[in-house]
Amino acid sequence: MPLIGDKFPEMEVQTTHGMMKLPTEYKGKWFILFSHPADFTPVCTTEFVAFQKRYPKFRELNCELIGLSVDQVFSHLKWTEWIKENLEVEIEFPIIADTGKVADTLGLIHPARPTNTVRAVFIIDPESIIRAILYYPQELGRNMDEILRMIKGFRTIDKEGVALPANWPNNEIVDDGVIIPPPTDVKTAKERKGKENCYDWWLCYKKI
Repeated sequence: MPLIGDKFPEMEVQTTHGMMKLPTEYKGKWFILFSHPADFTPVCTTEFVAFQKRYPKFRELNCELIGLSVDQVFSHLKWTEWIKENLEVEIEFPIIADTGKVADTLGLIHPARPTNTVRAVFIIDPESIIRAILYYPQELGRNMDEILRMIKGFRTIDKEGVALPANWPNNEIVDDGVIIPPPTDVKTAKERKGKENCYDWWLCYKKI
């Protein structure tokens, strides 16, 4: 099972958009691979609609979406057709039809429920490195706005070389500020003490 910081494993997958090679297909882009327990299930249906509603916002951040479950491709096609006809939402991103190989590689099969995939999210950066992994129980749907916030956050971290506080950009202490990395020598620590936007030498922030 790959971990945060690992390169996303290379694989060829069958999807509703044809055969794709991952992570090559999204080289130079962020992408989110999210698994769902099964097609034609209530929580998963609400999630796909929620992802699609935000798909333009993800793409503005140079981020693509790709779903996955162990259902066959015709099931995915029929399900997305149902969503379009009944909920008036067209799912534009691809969905992987997995025989179990991809799920096994990514650790998405729970031993207690071997017939379906767990509800998981992998966030992969433009260098094909896994930056975050999220797991949810089957009965709890994901918060897509949080996943969108994470992409915005990672892009800010990479661009500015900073860390982000809790609930960024609405933190209770520094508001929309970002955390400056702590000093690595005594001289810098002394210089920071008492400076503006520093609560102490180890807790400083800045506005961007």
